[in-house]
Amino acid sequence: MAKLYFRYSAMNAGKTTQLIQVRHNYQERGQNVLVLKSSIDNRDGAGVVKSRIGIECPAILLNSDTNILEVVKQNLKKDKIDCLLIDEAQFLSKAQVLQLCSVVDELNIPCMAYGLRSDFKGNLFPGSDALISLSDSIEELKTICWCGKKAIMNTRLMDGKAVFEGEQIQIGGNESYISLCRKHWREGKVKA
Repeated sequence: MAKLYFRYSAMNAGKTTQLIQVRHNYQERGQNVLVLKSSIDNRDGAGVVKSRIGIECPAILLNSDTNILEVVKQNLKKDKIDCLLIDEAQFLSKAQVLQLCSVVDELNIPCMAYGLRSDFKGNLFPGSDALISLSDSIEELKTICWCGKKAIMNTRLMDGKAVFEGEQIQIGGNESYISLCRKHWREGKVKA
């Protein structure tokens, strides 16, 4: 029986690396994987999922109005799909998460969604909120704060300092964000 999995973490925990490894494992066993990614994160170019450690794979880009169930059905006309992988799942809408549920429940295709749980203000992203509510399995991938404790918060940086105001979405990597434990996030303390 297929399930919907949500694997979340703060930034720099290896979500994309794990997604690419899962894809490799399926393909190594002769199975077909469909990889989807939000078009909001365009740092690595169109149609690419790329990890900070440099590994990458092709992906189909999703817009806010893309019907994921229809994308999967169209791809099923070409070949079978043994697994659906989603990168940057925090950017999905609730409607798109419900479409993932249909992929799992109606088409019996397992789906693994990877994304951030919360933004730099400590608020859930809409996609993450829906995935936490609707997923069959929720798993936290762990990373650490500069102090060595588990990092659970994403902190936006401007000129090396923590900021707590601004739009929810601002695409960036290590130059723009750091993962912190809750204590240091609350204090805005980005290093010792």
